Amino acid sequence: MQYKLLIVDDDIELLKMLKGYFELKNYIIYTAIDGKDALDRIGISPDLILLDINMPKINGLEVCKQIRNKVSCPILFLTAKVEEQDIINGLLSGGDDYILKPFRLRELEARIITHIKREERNRDKRRVKFVDQLSIDFVGRTVQYLETEINLTKMEYEIVEFLASHAGLVFDKESIYEKIWGYEGEGDSKIVTELVRRIRNKLSEYTEQEFIETVWGCGYKWNS
Repeated sequence: MQYKLLIVDDDIELLKMLKGYFELKNYIIYTAIDGKDALDRIGISPDLILLDINMPKINGLEVCKQIRNKVSCPILFLTAKVEEQDIINGLLSGGDDYILKPFRLRELEARIITHIKREERNRDKRRVKFVDQLSIDFVGRTVQYLETEINLTKMEYEIVEFLASHAGLVFDKESIYEKIWGYEGEGDSKIVTELVRRIRNKLSEYTEQEFIETVWGCGYKWNS
């Protein structure tokens, strides 16, 4: 099967290099040179998007926010920034991963393969899990309370899915981060705290039941 990649970067030479490399690897490659161009190409339904953060017209973070409710495919940020808050902002905007420039092509390719395969495994999961009046659709990747869909971001949904799939077990934030997204690194796991807070706020609009419990000094668990 040929996978489709959308590569968005204002560096023309980098675009040419990545296009040539991944076409040799049998990918179908689409490119965009700025945020506006990227928004116009979302209709191709890519399997994964490589998205530069620093671009003219519309930056990568804003592009990610605008398209995340329209596409479920993985989004990997290409960035020269190394500040922890920049990385957190990128992930909170709906991105799945980031890779720092300059990068090695083999590492980038490994990240791409990992995310595409994970997305395929997610589509093969059991369709719905019911927790009282909350339902989790593992294929549609949605959460509903009674008949109302709760608007979760991709990362928020993945935490709900992971914890609900391991109901009753306690995971610290580092384990949650690594088991869902497979990353290593100090500081990255801090985003889990913020995501759990957001999930709780959204769920509290529909029910007083506490689905995600904080086990002080240990981590979080899904109440079964």
